[in-house]
Amino acid sequence: MHKIDKLKDELGNADAVLIGAGAGLSTAAGLTYSGERFRKYFSDFADKYGIRDMYSGGFYPFDSMEEYWAWWSRHIWYNRYQPESTEVYRMLYDLIKEKDYFVLTTNVDHQFQLAGFDRKRIFYTQGDYGLWQCSEPCHQKTYDNEETVRQMIEQQKDMKVPTELIPHCPVCGRPMSMNLRCDDTFVQDNGWYEASQRYSDFVRRHEKLHILYLELGVGANTPVIIKFPFWKATAQNEKAVYACINYGEASCPKEIEKQSICINEDIKKVLSRLSDLSR
Repeated sequence: MHKIDKLKDELGNADAVLIGAGAGLSTAAGLTYSGERFRKYFSDFADKYGIRDMYSGGFYPFDSMEEYWAWWSRHIWYNRYQPESTEVYRMLYDLIKEKDYFVLTTNVDHQFQLAGFDRKRIFYTQGDYGLWQCSEPCHQKTYDNEETVRQMIEQQKDMKVPTELIPHCPVCGRPMSMNLRCDDTFVQDNGWYEASQRYSDFVRRHEKLHILYLELGVGANTPVIIKFPFWKATAQNEKAVYACINYGEASCPKEIEKQSICINEDIKKVLSRLSDLSR
């Protein structure tokens, strides 16, 4: 049986589906951080500082907070608020929406919810572009940033935002920062812990059932969050199936080969084929 046909059968027969999604899924959806899309939104920063992609630019030591937030407001806007739902995420939702599902993801771009996924069935482990936190942090709370980011986009000039738009912590007055897991200052607020508990409950309820661990676009940067736990859970449950779709990086340990479906192809093409087969 062809691997895609086998995966289609698993999607239909599994008691539940646990999706593990990494950056490769959003890349397949067209939300790339380099190339033409980067030049379209950040050509001035690229020309001035030699920055080559959105990811590395987030670590650049800009000369002022006005310039720092000009960069980050664009980064947030064009990766979190400006994009509509993408075809890749919508295809994925259509494939699993009738199943008992949960999403574990390191992505921070909100694409799952835009595509229709229930927010109470998603655990964003690494943060959210739509949230700020105290840079210290002096307290464990996050803040929605859409309105201020919108103003920054509309009012920035010469690669700087107006000084009065620079966000500061409402408790201690220090500068705000992104709620992204980069170091030990990352804030895990009540929403984060509630999502973590819902994820743990889902895993516990299905640990002995026929569960499909569907890994999409997960690389080797943070394998301890999705990849390794999926491998371990599959090895511990003879009814479980591990499926990995990742162009150039689809593999599994030999111990679970008989329970695995590794598809070394473009995610969008595979989801499109699965959609056609499911009609």
